[in-house]
Amino acid sequence: MKVLVTGGAGFIGSHVADELLAAGHQVVVLDNLHTGKKTNLPAGATFHQADLRDQPRLAEIFAAEQPDAISHQAALASVRDSMSDPATYAQVNVVGTLHLLELARAYGVKKIVFASTGGATYGEGYSEDGSKLPFTEESRAQPKDNYGANKLSCEFHLDLYRQNYGLEYVALRYPNVYGPRQDSKGEAGVVAIFAGAMLHNLPTKITGDGRQIRDFCYVNDIARANRLALESDASGIINVGTGVPTDINRVHAVLSIATGYTQAPVHVARPAGEVLATYLDSTKARQVLGWQAEVTLEDGMARTVAWLRGSTRL
Repeated sequence: MKVLVTGGAGFIGSHVADELLAAGHQVVVLDNLHTGKKTNLPAGATFHQADLRDQPRLAEIFAAEQPDAISHQAALASVRDSMSDPATYAQVNVVGTLHLLELARAYGVKKIVFASTGGATYGEGYSEDGSKLPFTEESRAQPKDNYGANKLSCEFHLDLYRQNYGLEYVALRYPNVYGPRQDSKGEAGVVAIFAGAMLHNLPTKITGDGRQIRDFCYVNDIARANRLALESDASGIINVGTGVPTDINRVHAVLSIATGYTQAPVHVARPAGEVLATYLDSTKARQVLGWQAEVTLEDGMARTVAWLRGSTRL
């Protein structure tokens, strides 16, 4: 099938594009290159530079390419920035997604796979049976930041378009995704930020006491989940995580070993909107997609460090 990958020059999107091409699909990449890089684009993909807010430009691309499906990875994704600039985040993440949905409806797109978020959507939520962690798809969504609220809003819009127009969708709720091509100088992605600083022997910063719990999943596993979601008859919301709770102090320790870093981290105040504990139950992903995470934390972080050592973006 021909798949339009939004954000396909970015960290996760470019890996999704790689995965789809390797499986024999045609790939069309749409990216505004705000954080994406042309060097991330895979050979064999068609590229269009465009912003999700530019609906006339998006309409031109849909008319020219006529995609069968959409892998929607493009978004502004910094929790911290979403709290300081909520209007811009809503314009890109919510209104931009609505532009895509309207065009998908107009051009007969069969399915959209949407990159949602687990940690930011569930917040400090809880499950109906009174338990809290790990979060399942039945856990109460309770975003603490505008980024999470954006993603939750898009999930509601996706279901609305399914009910009213028959546009099938899967919303993959991601954990903390890490791996090659993640920007070590970015606002998001603690693994890349730590590793980049360590390889330059610079100080590292941990917010709070570092005991915040996250679910860290290697990017190739996430790309595979996207392909399986597109190729399957699955629909609705699906968690894709390791199910393994890992605190930030452990991430720092594992990366210190991988890089040979010996400095202790500097602890700073926690920012508004930061969730204390989240990790995901991916039983549904195993049942309906045949997916589970395969790359261990140590192996994935070693691969990430190896890529950063050879990257000009250090």
